[in-house]
Amino acid sequence: MYEEEYNKRAAVPLKDERPIHGLVSDKNFIVANAVEAILSAPALPSKQERDYLKKKNFGKVPKYVGKIKAEIEDEYNMVREMQIEEQAEKDRQKFLMPEPERQELIAALKKKWEVLHIEYQQQTHYVKYDTLGKKNRNEALMREMDQIEADIKKLNKNYIFIDTTMPSSMW
Repeated sequence: MYEEEYNKRAAVPLKDERPIHGLVSDKNFIVANAVEAILSAPALPSKQERDYLKKKNFGKVPKYVGKIKAEIEDEYNMVREMQIEEQAEKDRQKFLMPEPERQELIAALKKKWEVLHIEYQQQTHYVKYDTLGKKNRNEALMREMDQIEADIKKLNKNYIFIDTTMPSSMW
């Protein structure tokens, strides 16, 4: 079996081997240390502190900071472009109602209001609404006439924009 010399441990002492007792030294270690410290030369600083003000790249912005700023600016521009595109898409979905169509709608609403008004006038001679059906019919006519009046007021404004994204409230 091959054993390398430098990997061997010290041999374990045999049982009949005895340690050496009573070794005494006359050296005074305290005094020896004091004399050695007094006679030794003062230790020079191993390295002087580096003067960072004299470095070649002092005061310059590191390259990675410039790259990060450029990435942030690119992301900001991309978000801004997306917002502009989104707003443009919303604007394309809205358009101004043509004047002939607006006039046609107003005329149709007025005609419908007149029909409802004639029907309402036929019921106004009732002094007493003795059945629930008469009462409900009268209230429904009044609600419908009020809604048509409100719609006519909205259509009488100068500019009316139509939003194609909003679902129709009629159906």
